Amino acid sequence: MELEERRASLDIRRLPGLTPYAEAWELQRELVRKRRADEIPDTLLLLEHPPVYTVGRAARDASNLGMGEEYLRSLGAEVFWSDRGGDATFHGPGQLVAYPILRLRVRDTHGYLRDLEEVVIRVLADYGLEGRRHPRYTGVWVGERKICAIGVKFSSGWIASHGFALNVSTDLSWFDRITPCGIREYGVTSLEQELGHEVPLAGVEERVRERFPEVLFRPPTRSR
Repeated sequence: MELEERRASLDIRRLPGLTPYAEAWELQRELVRKRRADEIPDTLLLLEHPPVYTVGRAARDASNLGMGEEYLRSLGAEVFWSDRGGDATFHGPGQLVAYPILRLRVRDTHGYLRDLEEVVIRVLADYGLEGRRHPRYTGVWVGERKICAIGVKFSSGWIASHGFALNVSTDLSWFDRITPCGIREYGVTSLEQELGHEVPLAGVEERVRERFPEVLFRPPTRSR
C-alpha cells in the first residue's frame, strides 16, 4: 500500500523554458527542506538548463574543465561548483534533466543510483536502443558512448536531490571543451545521434514520467 500511495502522490513538475542552474539549485534546497519535514510528497523536477558546466564533489581540482573557467564562460556558458556527486559535465538545451527530491525508502545509496540508471535504460528501450551500465562508471551508455550522466546528493533524513541528465538533442560539441565526468577514454552521445533523426524532447519527458515511478516505487528485490 505504501508504494501505491507514494506512486499516486508523486508530484512531477515541468519547469518552463530554460531554468538557470542557480535557480534550480535553490529550488532543490527548498524542496529538500520541505520533504524532510514531510510538508511535500516525493517530487520530480523535469527541466532544461541554459548552457552551463557543473563540477561535482568528486573533482579534486579544475583539471577536467579544459582551458579553464574563464574560457568556458567566454563561450557563453556558466560554470558552477556543485554539491552533487560526480565530476565535470555539461547541461544545456536539448538535454532532459531530472531532479528527484525524495526520501529513500531503502537506505541504499548505490541501489538508488542503479534505479536511476534503470529508469533511463527503460526509456532508451522505448526508442529501440540498448542502454547499459558501465562496470566502472555511474551513468548510462549506448555502446561505448555515454548518453546519460548521473550525480546525486543525499541529505539528512535520507533525502535525495540532484539526479540525471539525458542527452536528447544536445549540441555535443559543448562536451569537447571538457573531460566529461573525468572520463577520457569514452565519448558522449545523444538520442538523436544514435537514432539518426529528430527526437522531440516532450516525448522523452513523457516516457520518464512513466518509467520513473515504475522503477522507484516497485517492490524491493533481494538482489539488483
